[in-house]
Amino acid sequence: MNDVVAYIQSERDRFIADLKEWLAIPSVSGDPAHAGDVRESAEWLAAHLRKQGFPTVETWETDGLPAVFAEWPADDPDAPAVVVYGHHDVQPVEPLEEWDTVPFEPVERGDRLIGRGASDDKGQVFFHTLGVRALLAATGRQAPPVTVKLLVEGEEESGSVHFADLLRTHRDRLACDAVVISDTTMWAADVPSMCTGMRGLTEAEVTLRGPSTDLHSGSFGGAVPNPLHAMATLLASLHDADGRVTLPGFYDDVVPLTDEERELFARLPFDEEEWLRAAGESRAAHGEKGYTTLERIWARPTAEINGMWGGHTGPGGKTIVPRDAHAKISFRLVAGQDPAKVQESFKAWVAERTPPGVEAEVRIPGGGVRPCFSPIHSPGVAAARRAMERAFGTDVLFTREGGSGPEADLADILDAPLVFVAVGLNGDRIHAPNEKVEIPLLLKGAEAAAYLWEELATALR
Repeated sequence: MNDVVAYIQSERDRFIADLKEWLAIPSVSGDPAHAGDVRESAEWLAAHLRKQGFPTVETWETDGLPAVFAEWPADDPDAPAVVVYGHHDVQPVEPLEEWDTVPFEPVERGDRLIGRGASDDKGQVFFHTLGVRALLAATGRQAPPVTVKLLVEGEEESGSVHFADLLRTHRDRLACDAVVISDTTMWAADVPSMCTGMRGLTEAEVTLRGPSTDLHSGSFGGAVPNPLHAMATLLASLHDADGRVTLPGFYDDVVPLTDEERELFARLPFDEEEWLRAAGESRAAHGEKGYTTLERIWARPTAEINGMWGGHTGPGGKTIVPRDAHAKISFRLVAGQDPAKVQESFKAWVAERTPPGVEAEVRIPGGGVRPCFSPIHSPGVAAARRAMERAFGTDVLFTREGGSGPEADLADILDAPLVFVAVGLNGDRIHAPNEKVEIPLLLKGAEAAAYLWEELATALR
């Protein structure tokens, strides 16, 4: 252990200098003007991985932007194989005026490295390169005890639209016994934790149509259906008095929280009043009865009304019965739920509650994102927890995340369990101005990664 730490400390300055060079490439995948920069980022990473000793490094093309694949085989042909997933594309940087530094000119301030992508996700991809080298230097080995495969995509921040096809195309090359995800966060610098699940997502837009034109409310109001009234009634019935979603079968497939998971969540030092202040000065916690705030945002599904409009919304009065009404709804899904099943249930639910004289249209923009989940006692999670505890010298707790990503595709297409190992913080301002990462945590991530390969070599056999 001391040899691993000593090596990481000796390489600290070079590691940060190289990371700064990568962060300076503005690889914004959502902006077509930066497509060349995303390609440059992939080429830079590929060249760096070759320098680090990976015997196989390739740039994999998609119908969009490129991913990078690297492989370092274990000496033992029967050793487990592990895919490490991350992404090298980043979010846009606007509004520029809110940055204290130039977004693509990374700056060190004390123990912080500030720049777009520092935490999400270049910094967290990068600590794995240092971790592999630290393990080899400390043990004198020529290869890691598991076959390490890096897969670093270039379109995560723009929806991973070609990622599932990439996985299917290269499924044989990516065959593995576990997938390590380093694109999440810990609870706090002094409260290390591991994510065990991410929620899925599906969305819908509802249009209710009544008369063929807006009508004078004095002549027709109260005598014909009002689409806005119907929409208000429809959306008000989306939840019952206990905050539960009323779609038939909505909870049938939900994997429930275990008593142990609830106890581990409860051990986290959560200050609800402080959380409410951070939540836009919200005045009260709210949601499904019988669950805590953390349980609601991590492990329970939701339905949210994202927008509602129709009729006259300009200045002054306009006394009409509007001809139509519109709403956007999104569902956050948890382990066990299928977006397609929720979509069909929602369509049937709307049709059943549409009053006579009103026509309903439900538009579903895409197939949605599936949730993912890792049981806390699975061999991979238990091994990663041991590696994290060796690095941090304290108990590692568990969290989940409310957001969504391509992790379910990784688990399903590669038919391998997920293991989340990450050292970002919720305060890293990912997707926001002044994104940063804590350098000591990146080095701890590298240390945990060094131990991880030893732990997984035993746990996955």
